[in-house]
Amino acid sequence: MTTTVKPADAEEARPRARGRPRSLASRDAILKAARELMDQLGPSGVTMEAVAARAGVGKPTVYRWWPDRHAVAMAALMEAQHPAAALPTSKRTRTLQAALAQQMQGIADTFGSPRGRSVASMIAASDPNTELSKAFRNHFVLARREEGRVLLQEALQRGELREGLDLDVTLDLLYGPLFFRLLLGHAPLDAAFVKQLLTQALAGLRIAG
Repeated sequence: MTTTVKPADAEEARPRARGRPRSLASRDAILKAARELMDQLGPSGVTMEAVAARAGVGKPTVYRWWPDRHAVAMAALMEAQHPAAALPTSKRTRTLQAALAQQMQGIADTFGSPRGRSVASMIAASDPNTELSKAFRNHFVLARREEGRVLLQEALQRGELREGLDLDVTLDLLYGPLFFRLLLGHAPLDAAFVKQLLTQALAGLRIAG
């Protein structure tokens, strides 16, 4: 009996060659498929079956990376970002304002895209307990907050911020307006807003002088 091997899974049947690990090749194919499905059908078109078929992998391969279709959609949406916190310390922008601006502008750019606006609209209209809302909260909002926490801790170590700050309150202060504007859509989420938000918020967080 002849077994047909799907394209992306075929890599797993061959000896590993130099270059990217074989599992990452399948992951990239899955995320590419998810982005294409979102662009063509909206977030509701991102199902585990459709993603697996388009990526040329089996459903178990998709489930090895993500627990459900909403998590796949969030990962695909996030993939284009290059957050400052993910960079090696020596390569990060050294001022807190510039590093946060880089990260927060990435969020604005992500949700300014057609697929980002589509996802934001669905999240804004959904119940907080839906799987989509949970995926957004866990795989996007909380992940961005943790990146911000790293940047704040580094700024504290450099003496850039005053001591005694409650980091959780500070993170809410910084990211709350961003996601508030994202979900309500009452005003633009753009570079001008990110710049003004950081200028005003950090004015109260820095060491005086």
